[in-house]
Amino acid sequence: MGLLSRVKGVLLAPDIEWRRIAREDSKPSELLLTYVAVLAAIPAVADFLGMTLIGFTLPNGRVARVDYLSGFMIAAFGYAMAFAVVAILAGITHMLTPTFGAARDLPTAYKLVVYSLTPMWLAGIFLLVPGLHFLIMLGLYGLYLMFKGIQVLMRTTAENAFLFAGIVTICSVVIALIVGVTRAKLFSLPGII
Repeated sequence: MGLLSRVKGVLLAPDIEWRRIAREDSKPSELLLTYVAVLAAIPAVADFLGMTLIGFTLPNGRVARVDYLSGFMIAAFGYAMAFAVVAILAGITHMLTPTFGAARDLPTAYKLVVYSLTPMWLAGIFLLVPGLHFLIMLGLYGLYLMFKGIQVLMRTTAENAFLFAGIVTICSVVIALIVGVTRAKLFSLPGII
């Protein structure tokens, strides 16, 4: 299945798409190279262009820009962190499966995490324009996708899936905050997380 078809299916018809995904024998490395590598580039490129060409607003209201080398390093850090976040969340998901009576399978945990993060990576396009950064919240649609996917891929009840998806989402928010603070400190970005 092509990348665009998969993205469209995950976003617009998740019930059908999760059943298709469940039948596929995808290895984590394949998912990382063919799906994550492409979609995680969206926020990285948008962030680079936004920070170097358009700029970002500081807490005092001034607009600042970073030089191209710094912008590239920041974007590369964000891109690399996308892969790390996927691996960490897949590991957390895999470890939590017995708690929720779910099927324990690491490749399946990778599928769940990768496809559930689709809206977040697509919403990363809003990093291009500082005034639209708040629209990244559209990526929270991934919580719903995870809820639906857990039921199909991990074969658990809706009640367990809701709590399971909530815990994994909380973990992802904590990880995102840690990555954001680390990025701000590493690259001396005042007022940016």
